[in-house]
Amino acid sequence: MKKQMHVGILIYGVGHHLAAWKMPDSQIERLGDISYYQQLAKTCERGKFDTIFFADNQALNATHDQVMPAMWLDPIVNLSAISQVTEHIGLVSTISGTFMNPYLSARQMLSLQHISKGRAGWNLVTSMTDEEAMNHSMNNLPNHADRYKKAREFGQLMNQLFTSWSEDDFICDKQNEQIIDHKNIRPINHEGEHFNVRGPLSTPNSKYGKPVAMQAGASDQGLKLAAEQADAVYSVSWNKKQAKRYRDRLDDAISSVNRTRPIKVFPGLVTYVGHTIEEAYDKKQQLDDLLDIESSLKMLEFFIQQDTSQWNLDDKVPELPPVEEFTGPKGRYETVLEIIKDKDPTVKELLGYLAAGGGHLTLIGTPKTIVDEMEQWLNEGIADGFNLMPPTLPNSLDDFVEMIIPELQSRGLFREDYDTKTLREHFGI
Repeated sequence: MKKQMHVGILIYGVGHHLAAWKMPDSQIERLGDISYYQQLAKTCERGKFDTIFFADNQALNATHDQVMPAMWLDPIVNLSAISQVTEHIGLVSTISGTFMNPYLSARQMLSLQHISKGRAGWNLVTSMTDEEAMNHSMNNLPNHADRYKKAREFGQLMNQLFTSWSEDDFICDKQNEQIIDHKNIRPINHEGEHFNVRGPLSTPNSKYGKPVAMQAGASDQGLKLAAEQADAVYSVSWNKKQAKRYRDRLDDAISSVNRTRPIKVFPGLVTYVGHTIEEAYDKKQQLDDLLDIESSLKMLEFFIQQDTSQWNLDDKVPELPPVEEFTGPKGRYETVLEIIKDKDPTVKELLGYLAAGGGHLTLIGTPKTIVDEMEQWLNEGIADGFNLMPPTLPNSLDDFVEMIIPELQSRGLFREDYDTKTLREHFGI
């Protein structure tokens, strides 16, 4: 049997492309309507996806008129509602180890695990902006090293709370007038640098086990945290070169903590699919033509740390310094350099590639050509599957389910139907 591919989705607003909301058929007015997300979830389950994932942001940066309030609904509340209209798909929420309370977060995630019958997962992040910190009684975000130190303790504490007592201890013995078997339930008495928690959790661990642990950090600290605590990771790779480097660094981190159990890797994936190559590129062009150029250039300036005001949109991108000479955040800058190397784009074309996902693997073509590339990543061991980032919602998702999923299934790379029930079983953990 061929190695099986995992497919999940990161649902973001009405699509990951910055101009998705401007499309004539966009459903931007439904961002606060739970039935919109339930409808998307049903489509994902029809496509037999492994997971639905919601990112999160703890601030609304309403600095101009085109800010999309994509985190309108709290992700755990949203996923709880989605769980009631789905039966199989995994439900993954972002949890900030920088801002959140571990006791409350553990109770929420275990509640979702019970409600969904074993389909819950959580993605531990350290958050990114001072604006978020200001909403949590902080003047600014702690430095990178301190955030990861706190996240490590947060994750360890979550796991202690998840297992502080079991559903098996809830015995409901009316004859002997005993509700719980208290002998197995003890406080955890955690006293750490950042948290003091007596425990136990008010919610017992479910018969389905702990929620699946995800991680998405690409720094050395992030990879070490993943190696210690994660079951699977989300990654950012524009091409196979970056994907292989990420996998090698993750493997080194796994070895450094003497872990033997592997970690599944899911790079982000942006797709434009058509019955012909021309149709696929036309779908991308329709979106790129609606881009707000001023805000797109500002995003590019942030990535490359230089002024673009004199750049001609129809000219090739001017030569940029090598990554070794760059003093800003190197990950995104390196991705920009790789896009330029692979595509030789004009400035406007570069903005288009960055507009949907900001540098994740972007495949444009027919179902055959797209699946050819996905299969290569799977067979070369640089991806265990992909985290879909549709340029538009629901249209790009519909295209993926109706065209790409059947091509994957015809090659024996993806399930015809669900034969597992929990997220742990979906991932083979």
